Amino acid sequence: MYIKIPQDRIGAVIGPKGSVKQLIEECSAAKLDIDSKSGTVEVLSPEDPVRAMQAADVVKAIGRGFSPERAITLFNDDFMALEVINISANTPKELKRTKGRIIGTSGRTRELLETATHVSISVYGKTVALIGYPEQTHVAKTAIEMLLDGAPHSSVYGYVEKKRRELAGNEASHY
Repeated sequence: MYIKIPQDRIGAVIGPKGSVKQLIEECSAAKLDIDSKSGTVEVLSPEDPVRAMQAADVVKAIGRGFSPERAITLFNDDFMALEVINISANTPKELKRTKGRIIGTSGRTRELLETATHVSISVYGKTVALIGYPEQTHVAKTAIEMLLDGAPHSSVYGYVEKKRRELAGNEASHY
């Protein structure tokens, strides 16, 4: 399995003295072969393909801007998932404005979405990445897509609050 990550995130995948790479390999029983020139990471795991897929998601998550500590949480629970949303923008100015809508003033919008949905959110490059349980990630993804489509923040906050109450009432929820 090959994963392409941005050049400036290779160091985060390797970590100080290789500590992050080693931790990913220990948690997954996979071997990571990192080409720091091309930004390609190969995940090799003949023994456990499921753990190899988790290792690939951890590498992708770090590549999409998550700290290694947050990305490693994907190993904690088989139901945790990584979702990546592409931001379509025609100009650098439009991309900056769109990312600003998702992050909010001083990061407040992203923080509110993370708190209400219990999903970790990373806005990096031309993507928004989410780590969480499927039902919660779906709510966060819908809220972010609403923001991307230009919905007022108040409408997005109302939607998230309504869904939070619905999920909190659902006993199968991971709250």
